[in-house]
Amino acid sequence: MLNDITFGQYYPANSLMHRLDPRVKILLTVGLIVLCFVARIAPSLLLVALLTGILLLCTRVPVKMYLKTLKPIIPVILITSVINAVYVSSGTPLFQVWRITVTTGGVLTAVYMSVRICLLIMSSSMLTYTTTPTDLTDAIERLLTPLKWIRLDVHSLAMMMTIALRFIPTLIEETEKIMSAQKARGADVESGGLLSRIRALIPILIPLLISSFRRASELADAMECRCYHGGDDRTRMKQLHLRFWDVALLILAAVCLGAIILSNHYLSGVLYSLLFGGVL
Repeated sequence: MLNDITFGQYYPANSLMHRLDPRVKILLTVGLIVLCFVARIAPSLLLVALLTGILLLCTRVPVKMYLKTLKPIIPVILITSVINAVYVSSGTPLFQVWRITVTTGGVLTAVYMSVRICLLIMSSSMLTYTTTPTDLTDAIERLLTPLKWIRLDVHSLAMMMTIALRFIPTLIEETEKIMSAQKARGADVESGGLLSRIRALIPILIPLLISSFRRASELADAMECRCYHGGDDRTRMKQLHLRFWDVALLILAAVCLGAIILSNHYLSGVLYSLLFGGVL
């Protein structure tokens, strides 16, 4: 299961998304997340899914990597879908089990939430697949530059966020090695009840915690040995410049946002009154 977690990894390729300005990629990711929550009806959500699919194809990252990213969160998607299907009571009743009534509104809400979660995970993975940690740090620092007016150390904040993303795959790999070592010593981490499994995780979590502190200390020593220091006087090897495709994709995202808002306003009442009798 841990091998299926690819979030935080960088996939080298020669694609349009790889060549985009990292600031634009961050804004596009935030924009896609906003669009997922703004879209309240099927046509607008379909538009968001279509835009996300086009951007994913532009990354030239294998589709199976995005699917591997979704695999670990399938239980979360199922639980969220069931909860929404059960607790949303608007619309026409479909069937009833004991005191639980499933309606068309609950089913639609469950489907919408599942699609939103999938789009959120894939759009976030697209950012890390196509952006190196160095570019991501520079982009976050540039975007957070206005916060310097309130004396916030933007560079340190951006560095911490980037290092956290960068070490997700490393910690997953370290966890796999520790689990394999404990299994070779006879530890049973996959059978028994809930309390037994929780106790079996202690021999895994303690070495992982120690290894994480050791790795953090080694990283700090390496940065000090290279005379690393942040701040305004730090130069950059690669300067960020907006190009034609950067501006074009930002305009496209703004147009999609306007189209979704308009469709929610003008089509929501008409579609649901015709198809589902006023289901929200």
